[in-house]
Amino acid sequence: MKVSFAAKRPKGAYALAVPVRSDDMLHDRLAGLDDSARTLAARSAEAQRFEREIGAIAETFIEEGDIARRLLLVGYGGRQESAATHERVGGALTAKLLTSGETKLVIDAAGLDARSAARLAFGAAARSWRHDVYRTRLGRKQRPTLEEVIIVGADKGVEAEWKREAAVLKGLDLTRQLVSDPPNIIYPETFVDKVREAMDGLGVEIQVLDEKAMRKLGMGALLGVAQGSARPPRLLAMRWKGAPSSKRNVAFIGKGITFDTGGISIKPAQGMEAMKWDMGGAGAVAGAILALAARKAKANVVGVCVLAENMPDGNAQRPGDIVTSMSGQTIEVINTDAEGRLVLADAMTWTQREHKPEVMIDLATLTGAMIVSLGHEYGGLFANDDGLAERLAEAGRESGDKLWRMPMGDAYDKIMDSPIADMKNAGAREAGSITAACFLGRFVEEGVKWAHLDIAGMVWADKPSHLYDKGATGYGVALLDRYVADNHEG
Repeated sequence: MKVSFAAKRPKGAYALAVPVRSDDMLHDRLAGLDDSARTLAARSAEAQRFEREIGAIAETFIEEGDIARRLLLVGYGGRQESAATHERVGGALTAKLLTSGETKLVIDAAGLDARSAARLAFGAAARSWRHDVYRTRLGRKQRPTLEEVIIVGADKGVEAEWKREAAVLKGLDLTRQLVSDPPNIIYPETFVDKVREAMDGLGVEIQVLDEKAMRKLGMGALLGVAQGSARPPRLLAMRWKGAPSSKRNVAFIGKGITFDTGGISIKPAQGMEAMKWDMGGAGAVAGAILALAARKAKANVVGVCVLAENMPDGNAQRPGDIVTSMSGQTIEVINTDAEGRLVLADAMTWTQREHKPEVMIDLATLTGAMIVSLGHEYGGLFANDDGLAERLAEAGRESGDKLWRMPMGDAYDKIMDSPIADMKNAGAREAGSITAACFLGRFVEEGVKWAHLDIAGMVWADKPSHLYDKGATGYGVALLDRYVADNHEG
């Protein structure tokens, strides 16, 4: 969707949206319209029980010259606004008009500062994303028509603020595309190809490890997961050097199981098609690196995506197998459907040895237990450092990608001990997300600040929200971008 900014309303046909706060005088907010239009809008809003709650919309049509203009009053709530408020308003307008037949929307942003107006535009643009690539018989009324949003009357500086939001939007689009595409289209090799194409010309250094390189490095945990698939695994590293004079590095690592059958510990057939999004962590990392590079963030960040399929053929890993990780630690495989932690273990060791980050954050659709704990409202946050945990939680609040900190400790960690290896990859059902985090914690080297984000409930939605329709959410991109901006730039 095209987004632009202007000092005043353009001429011609378009839908007009006017945000209204709880204490606004409606006739004052509609000062640009004639008396009859203002009266009609007010009566229409009252008839629709419009109470100005955030994102609520009252719709009517007014006459302006020879044009019948669609007028939308959109609620802004009270004066206690947050970034999410502006995004919700923008997203609500797009959701209302996306398939309405309107092609252009003008939003009266008078009174909004530059930052708020940019977030309003971001919400409108983010909500417009659709994945219609494989739909060949889309009905006329189902086809998106809205092509352009114009924000009028915002404070000076909004164009500069929009550049940042537009960069995040690019990352969001990449993540949603990767997560949405089916597993016969996105698998380890094609994931790498898509990311290479997206990063072209941005100055991101790309490194790819193939199966031969992984074997030489001793990545037995990763290779054990991949050995049941005809699709070879890949490890993709994307390095953005936005602060060349600094030796400080932050690393993001994403779980990229491009399809997860569960392996020999096979999942039920019902709902298995959803396991195409088990690479949501890797998708978020790729999108975040694209966003950082697109806005030329002044930080050094490496994004690592560990990519494999988990399939159940005759060569597949068995429950009871013991594998040796790149760290040298041995793992008894209790459940082949607890595969994400195995591939992450080797990716974490490689990242620490190769890039020596002072902060390492992994993102993974790791456990169904996380959805039982937090539903689809928060990602789970586990960390070995209180300061890092709080900084990530704050980035979540600011970006809208919310996090909730979960406990860890020796009592949970001991559950992962194995009687015949250094550890096992699965314990009992109780505290499943916590014991999975403890497993990963065994691969964090001394002195590294580490956080694990279990985002199993966040990368895919079965119902629409203010920033997305049903499907891929893009969760994690704005979170990581905000975290870097607040803690690793300047």
